[in-house]
Formats: sequence, structure tokens, C-alpha cells
Amino acid sequence: MRTEDVLSAVETGLWTWDGARGQVTLDATAAWLFGLPADGVTIPEAAMRARVPSEDVIEIQRVMAAAEAEGRVAELRIRVVDSEGNVLRTLRSRLRPVDEGPGGPVAGVTSGMVGTAVEVPAAPGRPSAVEWDWRRAREAFLLDAGQTLSGANTTEDVLRVTASLAMPGFSPDGVAVFVQEGDQVQLADYHGAGFEEVEASFPVPVSVNYPAAQVLRTGRAVYLATPDEYRKDFPDLWPLVERFGHKSWAYLPLVVAGRTIGVWLVAFRAPLGFTIEDRSLLSTVARLVAQALSRAYLQDTERELAADLQHTMRPGPAPGVPGMELAARYVPAGGGLTVGGDWYDVIPLPSGRVALIIGDVQGHDVRAAAVMAQLRIVLRAYASEGHRPDAVLARASRFLSTLTAEPDPAFGETRFATCLYVEADPPTGTLDVARAGHPDPAMVLEDGTLVTRPTPGGLPLGVVPQGDYPMTRLVLQPGETLLLCTDGLIETGRHDFDSGWARLRRAVAGLGGVGLENLADGLIEAVHGNAPPQPSAPGRGGPDLDDIALLLLRRPRGGAQGPTRTAPVRRVVLTIAQAEPARIAQARGRLAELLHDWGDADRVFGARLMLSEVVTNVLMHTDGDALLVAELSGPAGDRLLRVEVSDPSDEPPHPREPGELASSGRGLMLMESLADAWGYAPRGAGKTTWFELREEPPGPPA
Repeated sequence: MRTEDVLSAVETGLWTWDGARGQVTLDATAAWLFGLPADGVTIPEAAMRARVPSEDVIEIQRVMAAAEAEGRVAELRIRVVDSEGNVLRTLRSRLRPVDEGPGGPVAGVTSGMVGTAVEVPAAPGRPSAVEWDWRRAREAFLLDAGQTLSGANTTEDVLRVTASLAMPGFSPDGVAVFVQEGDQVQLADYHGAGFEEVEASFPVPVSVNYPAAQVLRTGRAVYLATPDEYRKDFPDLWPLVERFGHKSWAYLPLVVAGRTIGVWLVAFRAPLGFTIEDRSLLSTVARLVAQALSRAYLQDTERELAADLQHTMRPGPAPGVPGMELAARYVPAGGGLTVGGDWYDVIPLPSGRVALIIGDVQGHDVRAAAVMAQLRIVLRAYASEGHRPDAVLARASRFLSTLTAEPDPAFGETRFATCLYVEADPPTGTLDVARAGHPDPAMVLEDGTLVTRPTPGGLPLGVVPQGDYPMTRLVLQPGETLLLCTDGLIETGRHDFDSGWARLRRAVAGLGGVGLENLADGLIEAVHGNAPPQPSAPGRGGPDLDDIALLLLRRPRGGAQGPTRTAPVRRVVLTIAQAEPARIAQARGRLAELLHDWGDADRVFGARLMLSEVVTNVLMHTDGDALLVAELSGPAGDRLLRVEVSDPSDEPPHPREPGELASSGRGLMLMESLADAWGYAPRGAGKTTWFELREEPPGPPA
């Protein structure tokens, strides 16, 4: 009896699907099963698709792809529908992919398929609709598994997620991932009982008769449905595996971009037959796991690289400054390869002074960190040679212009850096400041008032080869703290400069006398704490977080100042040169900062007006510079403001009677009417003109 007759007797049909020619060939039985006349026939592929739901066609392609990858016969179920879409019957088909003969690729997957088809009778009490709902449940499970795995960031997270997946019809009791390291199989991670025993068995050579090693060698899955199969195929390993009590095992290759990156083991305590549906489900989950693990490996590598770069390139411990207190902080923005270009340096100079440098290279990547490292070396070298702050920045700008002369292909333009260079003289508290596009320095006064110190500056380093960086001299008074920071301390949380400085002022209010380390921690906490961020400024869309570099330098008071001192003294010292009349406006602003909490706005306006008149007289009627010293002392509500302006001329001020249309000559008249007291006094070669204002306590309520 012929094979065809036997198959026909048991109502089993033969059919082939030739994807290259777009034809399907069916024998008489197969034609009848697919709803055609019971004669052997070859029909177009489109005619077959019209009799099979599109979901089933997709399932055929997916199952055949898995079967081809594993070199096995595939089994699947196919529904046959009529022209109205009604299900006529459900067929079980066993198919084998073929590479020669009637085939080109089937839907881009295989060369062709040949197999059998037989009708599946509806199970008692379980109509076909229920069976289809079960298939949909597995599809919903795969969607959920994909979403869950997409949120796993580490290898451990991926395995924890896969171990907790509730697969329709079965759930794994042990999950492991194996990887190949050289010529050995290594256990990457394991979830299940007896981890110590499993870990102790690895690594093993990739050449041994072990399921994971076989999968790594061949790239094909290994299914072991029963303990007898495991004992037969892998006798050497069975004594170790038997003690775990599993009944079925699946070892699936983890393939990404055509490369096997590992093996996924799924073990079950309940026996499984590994039907075509089971294998298809496991293969799909294995592809999801492979993608998740590949992403996790990449993120782990990025985190390690970023951590190593940050550790290598972050500022080291700052040296002590004789006679002063110093605190420093560096806070990176976050993970990934967002390596920042922020840095600080404290450099002892040959002159006995100390250079404080803080800066920020454009960008948050490896290139920014590399440029930052080179720029730090150059700045340290120029500073150690004894150059003044303006010369150090000018030379560094030329270096950076040469270093980044060619645009960075990844960044799209040349890199630049902002920088603030301060040369401090600890015995006198003088600070020589040069600024290259960086935020201004600030000072925290003894009572916790934070005031910025606007200083003229030049362009960021590297923008132009021949940059000019004017130098400003400030004086750090005893008890005051110099604050240098990068823009991350100001703008983190989507603040602009105004709201960022306001946040820092609130953070240090009343903290002027605390230890410097506590003050530094308070500033960082104000930025990274629980305070809600402000809305973004118009046109500003930067990230919420940025690297932070912070330097605090405090000039402590001498031992003569004991705890009996009732109120701190605020002081402003500023030199206004003959060639810098524009600094008169800066002097007025500094005085306004000094009097920021003075209750009487009219008296503050009067003090600024008198200061402007006195300094203008010096610049107009002498040949020297004006030295301003303004001091506010006493308890709040009863404070005394004393402003002194010194110049090198011995000529005393002369009151005059200006005419009605005169444009000058009213300075002393203003002081006479606005000041509580005023006068002048000789001082060696020159004189000092001064005035005083007394704060009046608030009167009783009306």
C-alpha cells in the first residue's frame, strides 16, 4: 500500500508552500481539509491566504522561523475559514523547512515548507473559541513581558523579571543565564534554590557535554521534556541536576544581531511536553530576554566607564591654605556617559599666595572630560610659573583654541570652557580675580548674607586665541567667606541665574558663623534637597541636573574677637581707578548689597547718592585713585554705617555756593543735609572723606 493511500485513509493531507513562486500545492485530502474540491491542486498563495486568518499566517511564519533556527520539525494549528470568515475547522500541521526544491523564501523566512495536515476535533466542553482565547492570553503575556523587560536596567533585574513571569499554562521554577568567557561557560546569574551548589560547578569548558555548552557551540535550543531525556543525553551532569527536583528543562540561545551572547535556562518542576506552542512562546521570550540583557550589559559598561572617568578626573583633595579655612565639593550630575567637564583646583604658588581655579568645559561626555583634564594641567603649569591671573587665562585660552581648532565631529562645534581664577593672599585677604565667561564670585558675610561680587571678565576660554581678561582686586574681610561655583549650583532644578542666586541666599541666611564644611553641605542640600524646582525660564530648556563644583574660602577672625561680640560687622572695600569711572555704579551696587536689610529705603538712597558724590569728587579733582571702605556695625535696628573714601590729595574739600544752573558743587551740601555726621581727616600723603548714617529703630505702630 502506498504512503499516500495510508495518509488518505486516516484523513491526513500533504501540502507544500513555495514562497518563491507564490504557490501552494495540496493533495486531495489536504485540498478538502482547506475547503477546496477533493482533488490535488496547485493554487496561488493569495488563494491560500484567503482561507487562513491573517493571524494564523503570521503564526506560521513565526513558528517556521523558530523551527529553522533550531533545525527541527514545527507543529502548529491553523484555522480554515470560509468566504464569510466563519471557522470551518481547525487543522494540526507538522511542517519541515526545505532549502531546495520548490522553494524560495517564505515571507522572507525559509526556502519553503512541506508537511502534513489533519483536522483537530473540538475538545469536549472546550470549543474552539475558548482555545483561541487561550492563544490570545499568551499574546497578552508576551506584550506584558516585553514592557516589563524594557524597564530592567541590570542583569539581575532582567533575571528577576523573567523568574517572576507568570506564563500561561506554566511558570518557571529556576532561571539562569550562561555566557561564554574565552573557552569556558560561566554562570552569569541564577534565580532559584541551591544557588551555591550551581555556582560551585562553574566555569566549565565549552567543549564538554553540557546543554548550555552545546547551545553556545551550535546556536540551537535544547529541550529536555523528561528526566529520562536529561539522563540519557547528559549522563555526566545528571547527578548534579537531579537534586533540584526539576522535571523539564529548556536551554535557549540568546541571540542579538545574529550573535549568540549567552544561554537562557528555564527549568520546571512540573513536566512539560514542549509542544509547538510552548517552544514558540519560550523562543519569543528568549528574544526579549536577549535584547534586555544586551541593553543591560551596555548600561553596566557605561556606568562602570563613567564611574572610572569621574573617579580619575574628578578634583583631588584640596591642599590646606595657611591662615584660612577651605572647603570643596564636586557632585556629578548622574549616570550613563554624562561625564561632566566641571572642575576645581587649589594651587600653592611660589610667591606664597594660593590660586583657586574653578571652571566648566562645554558638554557632558567623554570628550568634555578629556578636554577638562588637559586644561587643568595647563592652568596648573601656567600658575606655577608665577604668571598673574589675567596672563594665566590668556595663555590657557590660546592653548584651548589650538586644542579644539578642528570641530568635534560628535559635538558639531569646537569646545570652550568658562573659568574663574582667584589669586588669594592669606595674610592680607586680598583677592586678585580674573574671569572668563564664568559666574561671578560671591561672598557670605558673617551674618549669613550672601552677596555677589560683579567683576569684569572676558570671553570663555578657547573662543578667541587672543582673549583679554581684566583683573579685579577684592578684599576678603575677617569672618567673610568667598564662594566660587559652577553654574550647576545656581541653575540645577531649571532655575535661571536670578532665581538660583535667590535660592542660595535663602539657604545660607543666618549660617555665616557655621563651620565651613557644614556650609558647603547646606549649599549642596539646597540644590539637591526636597525644595520644588522653579519653572523653566523663557527659552530655557536645559536638564534638571548638572555637575556642581564648589569652593569656599574663609578668612577667620583673630583670637581677639571673642564670644562677647554681639553683632558681626559687614564691610566693603573697593578701589576705583582714575581710568575706571564706570566702577562708581559698581560701588553704589556694593553699598546697596551691604544695606540690603536696612529698613529705610530713603536713607539707603541717600547713602548711595553721597557715596557717588564723594567718589566723583576724587576722580574729578585729584590725580589719584579712590579707595572705598564702607562698614556697617552694631545690632539690627541700631546699626551705624560709616563710609570712608580716601585719595592721595592733601587738598581738603571746600563747600561752595553753586548757582541755580550749575551742574556741580552740591556734593558737600548733600552730605550736610543727608548725613548724620560727615567730615574729612588727613592720612599721611592724602586725606579721607567720611560720612555716617545711624539706623533708626522702627517706631510704634500707629
